[in-house]
Amino acid sequence: MRTIVVDDLRGPAIAALLQEHVDEMRSITPPESKHALDLDGLRRPEVTFWSVYDDAALVGCGALKELDADSGEVKSMRTASAAQRRGVASAVLAHLVGEARRRGYSRLYLETGSDPFFSPARALYRRFGFRDCPPFADYPEDPNSVHMLLVLT
Repeated sequence: MRTIVVDDLRGPAIAALLQEHVDEMRSITPPESKHALDLDGLRRPEVTFWSVYDDAALVGCGALKELDADSGEVKSMRTASAAQRRGVASAVLAHLVGEARRRGYSRLYLETGSDPFFSPARALYRRFGFRDCPPFADYPEDPNSVHMLLVLT
């Protein structure tokens, strides 16, 4: 049974999954273009973090960062290697979009990579209705980044 729960980021399994995420992003993306949050960044009060379990196995995660009262940002979406192609990312994204709507946001943003490695992620976001947009928040123009927006209202 799949469950999605708010996580305090104190367990070793989630720390390992997030380290895998940061390590992979560092191997693909130049340091100046890496925007993945570390554990301290994910523990900030404006960020809510969820872990996804299939039974007792951690299979993925994602976070929602409040940018302002009207908008949020998808952060740290990750599917465990062993759980890829099983709908985990779609479940996480549906949960984050639903939470953004519940909070009353009218806009939901995200930043992802422009490298071909990120093509499946960009395709997933587009299936959910996200469209390319200019950089938002404090993101600069960057050829290694794609910025996307989902209008919720």
